[in-house]
Amino acid sequence: MATATAVKPNDPAQARQYFERKMQFTTGPVELNRMLTQKQDIVVVDVRAAEDYEKGHIPGAINLPQERWDTYAGLSKTRQNILYCYSHVCHLGATAAVQFAGAGYPVMEMDGGWDAWQEYELPWEKSKGV
Repeated sequence: MATATAVKPNDPAQARQYFERKMQFTTGPVELNRMLTQKQDIVVVDVRAAEDYEKGHIPGAINLPQERWDTYAGLSKTRQNILYCYSHVCHLGATAAVQFAGAGYPVMEMDGGWDAWQEYELPWEKSKGV
């Protein structure tokens, strides 16, 4: 019979630091939708494949798939770039964030990706002609 691992309380100061940093670099779909509704000055970046972007994406999002990351097309060095990929297990967004931040672009990642956006039944759009 397996014994349960005891859960020990974590250090509140370390927890505070962790969550403050997390909030600086991630957002959720509901929060991103609020930013869009409030017309905040942000750039939403879909890093999924072009064919998936065309089928549906967050309103106003630009598409910057992995094969075009080196172009930095559409990114802004003066506005927050909020990236998203497919799902909560997809690392394209985080991988893109590392590259873009390394080139001087302010970035955040939307937790849950496109799947979470759809799960919350938030507005979306298709590319023209699809």
